[in-house]
Amino acid sequence: MEPAPDTPSSAHMPEVVGRPPLATLPVLAVAIVAISTGPALMAAAAAPALAMAFWRTTLGSAVVVPVALLQAGQRRHLLALPRKERRLAIAAGLLLAAHFGTWIPALELTSVAAAAALTSTQPVWAALLARLRGQRLPVRAMVGIGVCLGGVLLLTGVDLSLSNDALVGDLLALAGGIFGAGYITLGGEVRRTVPTIAYTAICYPVAALTLLAVCLLSGQQLAGYSASTWLMIGGVALGAQLLGHSLFNTALATTSPTVVSLAMLLEVPGAALLAAVWLGQLPSTIALGSIALLLGGVALVVTASHHTRRLAK
Repeated sequence: MEPAPDTPSSAHMPEVVGRPPLATLPVLAVAIVAISTGPALMAAAAAPALAMAFWRTTLGSAVVVPVALLQAGQRRHLLALPRKERRLAIAAGLLLAAHFGTWIPALELTSVAAAAALTSTQPVWAALLARLRGQRLPVRAMVGIGVCLGGVLLLTGVDLSLSNDALVGDLLALAGGIFGAGYITLGGEVRRTVPTIAYTAICYPVAALTLLAVCLLSGQQLAGYSASTWLMIGGVALGAQLLGHSLFNTALATTSPTVVSLAMLLEVPGAALLAAVWLGQLPSTIALGSIALLLGGVALVVTASHHTRRLAK
């Protein structure tokens, strides 16, 4: 799972939990389907997990970097980027590499449903990072964190009873969520003054080069895949990453970040359903309950954070 899209200006901020306009509903629906395909495609692809992480960020870079260089406005922002923002963007790229480098391997060890749910805890870890930086968290967010952690403990306990590999996969997915939270936090700092295209034109290539180095050092196979595997990798990069998150950004023009963030959580049941159909992965009743508890906690954190931000404006 990727970080929440950009936030629109407060002057045009829609209602916090208001219903999206009818015209936006198809946009959200397509975005949810697009991001839901990513985990199942990566789990099914016959390629090393770290290599898929490299190709995902590389293909994303191949789209974003030319746009940043060819558009005069984006190019000016990119060339005039202050040293602090440049360093933060580079650090965010390293965290993005760590996010994909832990979450994608998790898909080979645990179920798609568990991996997607545990990685979706990014808002919880981002809230805890904010607390460590001295920000006050509302009671609802603290309750949500507790509920989410309860879901994490229950889900990992269920997977431990299945196999040690499943537990390792859960821990990798959880690490992916933590690294993703760091990526969100640093990205939020940069995007206060830097457009998204200019920011990602630094962040994505840094992630791709980092993952390339890891793949080369660990002897990962980077090519020679079947045509179907290349199609799956391309589908993840173009569908889940570029189409899905671009449409979420589009929806933010008329829909509040709270509603968009909650819609992004639907990736988990969507990915679980696709994994059940494509891969025959059927989570147990206890695992499904654990996932529901986990997502409920994340939803509490998301709504508490955005509600607090709204009141402060």
